[in-house]
Amino acid sequence: MVTADLISRAQAGDGDAFTELTEPHRRELQVHCYRMLGSFQDAEDALQETLLAAWQGLAGFERRASPRTWLYRIATNRCLNVLRSASRRPAIDWNVPGVEPPQPTRLGEVVWLEPFPDALLEGVTDVPPGPEARYEQNESISLAFVTALQVLPPRQVAVLILRDVLGFHAREVADMLDSTVESINSALKRARASLQRRSSPSAEREQPPAVGSPTADAIVAKFASAYAAADLDALVDLLTDDVFISMPPMPLEYAGLDAVARFCATLFGAGRRTDLVPTGANRQPAFGAYLRASAGLSRGTGLIVLTLAGDRICAMTHFESTVLPWFGLPPSLPAREPTAGAG
Repeated sequence: MVTADLISRAQAGDGDAFTELTEPHRRELQVHCYRMLGSFQDAEDALQETLLAAWQGLAGFERRASPRTWLYRIATNRCLNVLRSASRRPAIDWNVPGVEPPQPTRLGEVVWLEPFPDALLEGVTDVPPGPEARYEQNESISLAFVTALQVLPPRQVAVLILRDVLGFHAREVADMLDSTVESINSALKRARASLQRRSSPSAEREQPPAVGSPTADAIVAKFASAYAAADLDALVDLLTDDVFISMPPMPLEYAGLDAVARFCATLFGAGRRTDLVPTGANRQPAFGAYLRASAGLSRGTGLIVLTLAGDRICAMTHFESTVLPWFGLPPSLPAREPTAGAG
């Protein structure tokens, strides 16, 4: 419970009081910025700008809203500035030496997506959202959901997250965005319609098993064994018919079992063998990928995030090796036998 005395001390310039006031909300604000921007790095920058703006503007905080709501107002508008003014990072060309990829199914619209470490989600997605929320917290941090948000206009992104994910009332959102309830409701209606139109028939696929459940652990262990051994048949047996591979910031995408099998066959056929280190991203199973090289080392090549449906894998997202430090993973490892499981 925030006391009036704490706010008064912070407004008087007490840095410790300001930290006590804002620290309980730091992690959830970072996740909010990530949902809006789709980038772990940009979210961290936006969070720091939010806290600086809050410190500089604290004297003007009139206490008509809670400190949490006030902080969300600042963070949301900082993210909107980023979305409206900054050019997003461009796509990059295929950069895997010695491998010529098959023709992609399509080129992706969202190429600046980054993963979010599960370690930084602890406690955040366990907090119940407001009464207006329509999404479960784990669903609203999934790669599929965050990707879908990135194709919406910035204002619609903000409104949808504040209303349907966080559960703020329409009046609260209108105040945050200096707008009217009517305008907020209209933007929300358009955002919901856009997400609905983009939903594919596969949206009706089976729900993913709970993280850490026997079903999830079994499919993840089988994937790790098949992928590390470059066993294409065993890998294909684990995939849904509509499985999908993306590789941001490379725009190449492969949709459907045949296309994904051809892509994986190209990787495995080039003689590449990979060691996998289990981790978690966006409340989904993930692996640091390490290409076995000479001199007894395996070099980090990226992060693979799995999306599960029932007892199958319906999507694989490959990220660059630059994300490995966010997950506490090293740039290289001593060469070892492939892992067969995940935590």
